[in-house]
Amino acid sequence: MTSAAPSPSSGRHDVLVIGGRMDADRALLTPRGELVRGCADTLAEKLARLPARTARVDLDMSGVRFMDTAGLRFLDVLRDHGRRRSVPVTATRWSGQPRRLLELAGLDTTDPLRPPRRGAPAPSTPAPHGTDRAHLEEVEQLRQAIAARPVIDRARGILMASHGCSSEAAWRVLREASRLSGAGLRTVAAAVTADAGRTGPRPPEEVRKALATALAHHLP
Repeated sequence: MTSAAPSPSSGRHDVLVIGGRMDADRALLTPRGELVRGCADTLAEKLARLPARTARVDLDMSGVRFMDTAGLRFLDVLRDHGRRRSVPVTATRWSGQPRRLLELAGLDTTDPLRPPRRGAPAPSTPAPHGTDRAHLEEVEQLRQAIAARPVIDRARGILMASHGCSSEAAWRVLREASRLSGAGLRTVAAAVTADAGRTGPRPPEEVRKALATALAHHLP
């Protein structure tokens, strides 16, 4: 049996689906898709349907190809489930972009739910490999995303709902608009939410132009 995250628009193919099976009293769950808005609710629903005899929950994250800051809430739900039920929980086998985001958040990429060892040094963000400018920009923008989680997540949701795009496409729009305008991700995201709500001061013209260019490039 599987659980799926709600899709803001039809035609999207990045819906999170959580499959799984029971091995005696151990639940083996396999998320597939993207950890974006709604993913935490999908996990909570899946966990709520586990048999009462479940004594352990292990997630294989190898099928998750993209993660935004909503993925941190996904981990919170899993951690809270383990605490409330007094059962071990793990989330292992991360790769690609989700693994990079965990690194930037200072989490253990082997299992971000693993408690730090007593006396172990605090995790640090690894230096970017090489001097590729695009990679350096991505690292900085992901750092900004962690710091400005609420407004960026809302802006991504608005772009996804308005343009019927995937979460990764919405993320690329925000990144490129930030690069083109020289403004931080928080500023760009605030411009998206201001335009959607028609509230607050008008966003800077350079940000509006950069957003229009990024939208035309990624969402023609």
